Amino acid sequence: MAEDILVVASKVKDYIKSKGGQTAGDVVEALSKKLARKLDKAVERAKENGRVTVKPYDL
Repeated sequence: MAEDILVVASKVKDYIKSKGGQTAGDVVEALSKKLARKLDKAVERAKENGRVTVKPYDL
């Protein structure tokens, strides 16, 4: 099953371009996967602390 993209591709590309770079075709997918792993860890940390709300410090 394909994973959902969690980032706005045009915003990522615009940001990289504003820094003088170019975006490879697979950057958005890779970034989205990395973000999903980070969010999974944040959700787990919140649960471990008896919360369902993810807070900035869980990241």
